[in-house]
Amino acid sequence: MWKEILLNYGIFLLELLTVFGAIALIVLAIVQSKKQSESGSVVLTDFSENYKKQRQSFEAFFLSGEEAKHQEKEEKKKEKAEAKAEKKRLKEGGGKSAETQKSRLFVLDFDGDLYAHAVESLRHEITAVLSIAKPEDEVLLRLESPGGVVHGYGLAASQLRRLRERNIPLTVAVDKMAASGGYMMACVADKIVSAPFAIVGSVGVVAEVPNIHRLLKKHDIDVDVMTAGEFKRTVTFMGENTEKGKQKFRQELEETHQLFKQFVSENRPGLDIEKIATGEHWFGRQALALNLIDEISTSDDLLLKAFENKQVIEVKYQEKQSLIQRIGLQAEASVEKLFAKLVNRRADVM
Repeated sequence: MWKEILLNYGIFLLELLTVFGAIALIVLAIVQSKKQSESGSVVLTDFSENYKKQRQSFEAFFLSGEEAKHQEKEEKKKEKAEAKAEKKRLKEGGGKSAETQKSRLFVLDFDGDLYAHAVESLRHEITAVLSIAKPEDEVLLRLESPGGVVHGYGLAASQLRRLRERNIPLTVAVDKMAASGGYMMACVADKIVSAPFAIVGSVGVVAEVPNIHRLLKKHDIDVDVMTAGEFKRTVTFMGENTEKGKQKFRQELEETHQLFKQFVSENRPGLDIEKIATGEHWFGRQALALNLIDEISTSDDLLLKAFENKQVIEVKYQEKQSLIQRIGLQAEASVEKLFAKLVNRRADVM
């Protein structure tokens, strides 16, 4: 009996050591990732080729065995003939092939959060597009964002302006939401397309600053806020907020709103800016009537249409993961499984 108890206790200790070791590895991975300099690469994926293969697979589902074999043979013949023609073209120093003559649609994704962290990937992706785009090429940005900090989304919008300045047509597709800073980005596009019930607009500025000064004062806790410059700190979290400081803060919000309105007006001159810059948001069909967008559709339909006559290429920046980061991810999964196992064991005992 005692041997069994000691054995179970020893196993339990080993499991705890494993958990703590895994946690240590995760912490080390996080620290290491913060220390590492930015590294990654832009990856291009041929959506057109993937779509072609997928469509052939779907079509083959409805064919009999013999029909499927015949189709496969015909496809192989066609591929051989195209390869032979391409080889001959290169040998004779001919013009461009049919594939390279196609205009290209570069597809980018932006999934925005409060601080617009995705802008770091966007800047690399746009730089890549600018380095290879031809005059007849276009860009489709699939944008999803509820908005966030002004400086983050301002930079993201500036990245998109780089495409406009190089005369590369830009379409922004909004399937779910492009509000506030998200709409700031979208309005840079030559064309904005939205799903019928996507949320669009919210051209306004908001700030919430909690203040616990009265609570601290109630418990005889003083907080001294010392600044050099009258408006270095207009409102604070713990100090006493003066009416003058609040007025200055409201003034700063209003100035930011005016800049936002000006930016939207410059990029979409047909808008009634005073009507839409109330901070309200609208659904896609309402937004179309207000000229906030140009068309009702989804990004999926835009891609299906592009597959007919364009080469569709996804452009995505991928950060490289170090060995310690990969180990950290594996350790995190192991910790989750081990905790689940321990919880289940304790539940069985109880």
